[in-house]
Amino acid sequence: MTSIPIIPESAPFTAEQRSWLNGFLAGVLSRGTALTEGAAASSVSAAAAKEPLLVLFGSQSGNAESYAKKLAKEAAAKGFAARATGLDSVQAADLSREKNVLIVSSTWGEGDMPDNAQGFWDAINQNGSSPKLDGVRYSVLALGDKNYADTFCLAGKKLDARLEELGAQRVAERVDCDVDFDAPAKKWSTAVFTALNGASALQPALSDKSAPSDTGYSKSCPFPAKLISNYSLNAKGSAKDTRHIAFSLEGSGLNYEAGDALGVTVRNCPEIVDIVIRSFGFDPSAVVPLPDETTAPLRDALISHYGVREWIGKAPDKSLSPAAFVESLRKLQPRLYSIASSPKAHPGEVHLTVGVVRYEKDGVAHKGVASTFLADRLALGDTTGVFIHTSPHFRLPADNSLPVIMVGPGTGIAPFRAFLEERGATGATGKNWLFFGDQRRATDFLYHDQIISWLEKGHLTRLDTAFSRDQSDKVYVQNRMISAASELWQWLEEGGHFYVCGDASRMAKDVDTALHQVIQTAGGKSADEAAAYVADMKKTKRYLRDVY
Repeated sequence: MTSIPIIPESAPFTAEQRSWLNGFLAGVLSRGTALTEGAAASSVSAAAAKEPLLVLFGSQSGNAESYAKKLAKEAAAKGFAARATGLDSVQAADLSREKNVLIVSSTWGEGDMPDNAQGFWDAINQNGSSPKLDGVRYSVLALGDKNYADTFCLAGKKLDARLEELGAQRVAERVDCDVDFDAPAKKWSTAVFTALNGASALQPALSDKSAPSDTGYSKSCPFPAKLISNYSLNAKGSAKDTRHIAFSLEGSGLNYEAGDALGVTVRNCPEIVDIVIRSFGFDPSAVVPLPDETTAPLRDALISHYGVREWIGKAPDKSLSPAAFVESLRKLQPRLYSIASSPKAHPGEVHLTVGVVRYEKDGVAHKGVASTFLADRLALGDTTGVFIHTSPHFRLPADNSLPVIMVGPGTGIAPFRAFLEERGATGATGKNWLFFGDQRRATDFLYHDQIISWLEKGHLTRLDTAFSRDQSDKVYVQNRMISAASELWQWLEEGGHFYVCGDASRMAKDVDTALHQVIQTAGGKSADEAAAYVADMKKTKRYLRDVY
């Protein structure tokens, strides 16, 4: 170490005094530096000793992403060097250099991979060029919905099987979760951490209660929000019933962004519940267990805590007791709706666009549990529990000068009403293009006045509508995209962000096909080049979907 004088010659000391003081202070500084460097080395050594853990997520609506990030925090608290990232953020070839990998993946559509997992799946599923994963330890948590029995958790099942085929070692069996996944996910994470090196000796996991939200309100503890608006968005004569629903968030402290969803606690129709109870011959006052391990009268339990839809119109098993019957039922889940408002345009409120489901099958009337609850059974001024479901995957571009293209037929208009309100409130300079479709212009042009006002003022740069039943040949939003291929391609080349919201089973797939066709015809690309262009849009977060 080079000696640097500390006491200057101008100080009022003799040469001998200065020499002694400089030596003394230099020694003190040297010992301090050594201690600091030693502490740093010790810290680096401790960090290096931590077991590495990569938590990957394939997420379409945000559930898998939020759980994966929570899991990474839990792992860090247990002593792992953990990090969470999307499957679109890793190269398949790099996975071979990882030691421990956990994958949390949802399934959407007809057993499809989430958008941010598709590229990864393609990369590991190519014969001859897939990475060898010998030495990689892994486990998969699959999220799904048992209402879609044929494709339940299919994406997670595929990822699990393929990693094993590539030589990775499964450290804990895959767990397939229904919509209420907290308990099975907890069992899975416990098994995973026990299996990984030294996990059983590490710190206990964080519980939900140890890491509450800023407001204290969540899915497990929703805010009692007051219904302040409920009106039809369809004109008289429509075959549909679409409602504009608004809740007050005053006093909740809840905050949301355009693109987020609202979780709503719902209740079954009492008339339907009474039909089910009578069909079994049950006493409605019989005390039965609830999912939270408390008890309640059977009728109250079936209205507020259990799903009964699968029993409508079916032959009852009269050998069941009331308690055994409710134990066979799925827990009544809150419903998620895309938020249809910007908090900047409607402070203290949150708006939804709800399509009410009513139909008859085999002579039996069926009602959508959540939609008819909101439309018919929740009175103005009454409250129900709500919580914010953040959707970080579905956001406006950070650069507000970029163009935005939105495809949202029917109730898929919801997040794009929020986007347009947000772009107006923030003074975004980028162009806005909306594709909207429904059955008939005269009766089903949702938010007509607001949309036309935006168009007339220039805030909405272009509007293309497709009302399928206004002519003999049905026309849909994907047809309008192809008709506007040249300009649509120009917007994409200008860095435009492309958004889709609505039905996953048909519309979203048809729109995706049309997007590929636009890129081929207007962009002069081959089919493979168009596929690569779309893949790059997804990777750079320029192609985002909120589908259900």
